[in-house]
Parts: sequence; C-alpha cells; structure tokens
Amino acid sequence: MKLTKRGEYALRTLIRLGIADRQGEGVISVSVLAEQERLPFKFLEAILFELKQAGYVESLRGKHGGARLAKPAQSIKMGDVVRLIDGKLAPIGCASETEYEKCSCPDEEHCGLRMLMIDVRNAIANILDRYTLEHVVEVTLRKQEQQAAATRKTTAKKKTSKTLHADPADGFLAALLSPAI
Repeated sequence: MKLTKRGEYALRTLIRLGIADRQGEGVISVSVLAEQERLPFKFLEAILFELKQAGYVESLRGKHGGARLAKPAQSIKMGDVVRLIDGKLAPIGCASETEYEKCSCPDEEHCGLRMLMIDVRNAIANILDRYTLEHVVEVTLRKQEQQAAATRKTTAKKKTSKTLHADPADGFLAALLSPAI
C-alpha cells in the first residue's frame, strides 16, 4: 500500500480541521486551509467535496464560510478515510479483502508471496483501524506542545540546522504513549 498524494492531503486536511475543532476555531476557509497546509487550492476543493460526500466534512457558504468536521473526531477511523480516498490497503490485488483481483500465480492458494502480503495488509489495516482522527489530533497537538517547550528552553542558545529523518522515536505510537506536557 502506498498512500497517494490525494490520500495524504485528505488526511492532513482532516487533521487540520480536527485541530481547529479541538481549539474552538470552527470553520476554516478553503483558501486559509490550502495556505496553511501548502496544498493546491483546486485539488483541496476536490478532496473536500469527496470528504463532504462521505459525511466527514461540511461546508458553509458566505463571507465567513469554509469547512469543518461534520462528525466528532473520535468517530472518524483513519482506515476508513484511507480506504475512501485510496481504495484497498493490500499491496497486491490477490491479498485484498475489498478489491480482490486474481493474480497470475499458478497456485494462489499456496503462494508464499500472497500469504506474506495478506499479513502486510492485516498489519496496515490493524494500525489504521485502531486509531481515530481524535488520536491523531491529540498526538499532533502534544508534539507541537513538546516542540514549543523545547524551543522555549533553548531560546537563548543559537539555533542549529537539523536534518529530519524517519526516526522510530518520532513514530505515532511513541508519541501517543509519551507523557503529555
């Protein structure tokens, strides 16, 4: 499974709307949302339309219009959103539960690759279905608070350039389990 740009942008949009909801900001204009998340405006409009059709987002027209969550963040499972936008979670069609495709393997029933990819699909689905938008918003805000606290502590020190990389300590579960500030 590879998350498409459309899927990534949809999730980032929902997270931003979830943060706005949590912080009492209410409606966010589409242009502000596009600017804050650095998303192409027209692409964002199309994504918001799809999220609206699925009941995740509602839009308001007018001078103070924009978008907001249409349902509570705790009722939005991340796996459901990924499936809506990007379809199957399985890396290959013959391992998919929702969009099964027969493969060219001569013995699909005993195929080790298929069995491995079913396990990969299950691992991905278990993680994405375990967490809601509320969990992701909580982790995002907690990480922002930790960064702000660290920045306050080092304000007197000279800032150094830091190269970002995929550090396991920066993973979602590590952040979720870390104590809140």
